[in-house]
Amino acid sequence: MKGWIKLNLQYIGQSNKKLQIFRARKWNKNLEKIFKKSVFNDSYQLIGTIFDLTGPVKNPFISIKLNSGQKINPSENLYVKL
Repeated sequence: MKGWIKLNLQYIGQSNKKLQIFRARKWNKNLEKIFKKSVFNDSYQLIGTIFDLTGPVKNPFISIKLNSGQKINPSENLYVKL
């Protein structure tokens, strides 16, 4: 689908601020534009927002703030719409 980016992420866990932490498996500089964008699951249902990008430039950590009542399935694909 045009405008959708499938995120290639590895689930790390939950932070003490209730953020879901992932590590990017593949990354390129163009993906920096996903910062503060909405995150969707396999069903293209809105589940949260990219809260922060931190760490090494080649494989950053990505924190996602889930919408209230949402849960994350670590094996589910995640997408961002640009």
